[in-house]
Amino acid sequence: MGTLTQWEQDEVAKANESGRRPVVFVHGLWLLSSSWDKWRALFEDQGYATIAPGWPDDPGSVEEARRDPEVFAKKMVKQVTEHYLEAIDALEHEPAVIGHSFGGLIAQKIAGEGVAAATVSIDNAPFQGVLQLPASSLKSAAPVLTNPTNIGKAVSLTFEQFRYGWANHVDEAEARELYETYHVPTSGVPLFQAATANFNPFAETKVDTKNPERGPLLLISGEGDNTVPASIVEASYKIQSRNEGVTRLATVPNRGHSLTIDSGWREVADIALEFVQEFAPVES
Repeated sequence: MGTLTQWEQDEVAKANESGRRPVVFVHGLWLLSSSWDKWRALFEDQGYATIAPGWPDDPGSVEEARRDPEVFAKKMVKQVTEHYLEAIDALEHEPAVIGHSFGGLIAQKIAGEGVAAATVSIDNAPFQGVLQLPASSLKSAAPVLTNPTNIGKAVSLTFEQFRYGWANHVDEAEARELYETYHVPTSGVPLFQAATANFNPFAETKVDTKNPERGPLLLISGEGDNTVPASIVEASYKIQSRNEGVTRLATVPNRGHSLTIDSGWREVADIALEFVQEFAPVES
């Protein structure tokens, strides 16, 4: 039985009916798929079709998410990845895939399945084999990881935690606007999965980096990201660059984890768009 909701099926159908190359957007923790709306408009203006599935059982709005936070509890990396793979399998054209944070990790897992024409992974959560654990990353994850019972719960960030982990390179007024506009609770499980991956041979955060069908991959890091410091993305790049496919790394100066949603989003989107246009051009 499929897991796609009716609105997700409708997005896939619309993309198929357009006949255009699709771009699949994958959001991460503490966000909903609506966080990609500006990116989707940009890519559609450039001739692509876009879909942005949610994670399984995601609420339809930030307001709904805050009213019923426990709907996020217990979502795991494999479950979410399979949900996106189901959407991709229903597409009639091979898509480009773009993901941020845990969505960046999932985008790399999707690429490892050999089903993406090109992949852009932005500030990706560490996959199995990435050993870097910077202090700022541990501090950013502390609201979840310091309480083992959070593994089965939905967890929200306070504004102060969001400011440190996400909005450290915007002013306070913008940080508060981002928090009110985008922040939702998240499942605690993926953070525990990432934290223990290098001790678990069956970790769900494992990525097939060796598949020759992986396709071109661009990793983007925010130079000032506290949640996923550039060193994590650089370590991911070193592993992925052993693949025979094109592997590139771009670092955006003076940007934090909010780089896909804050006022500087277009700079990052243009880097991603240029890569997708090079390796997954619009189909006529």
